[in-house]
Amino acid sequence: MTEIEKLQAQIDELEMKQAFQEQTIEELNQALTQQQFVIDKMQTQMQFLVGKVKGIEPSNMASESEETPPPHY
Repeated sequence: MTEIEKLQAQIDELEMKQAFQEQTIEELNQALTQQQFVIDKMQTQMQFLVGKVKGIEPSNMASESEETPPPHY
């Protein structure tokens, strides 16, 4: 194998690695985009739930410290 053929083989290998890296980067970008969409959706849902919980009326039941003990005490 001549020196030029060796260099050409190295160039071919580097081009192949670059192609795989570009594909991997694109797949990672798609996964990241999808995860960000899910996070945004979860944040919206969490804000909705926080609003619902804040809007709940306090219970009419007395707290444990305000309750009279049962008769068997």
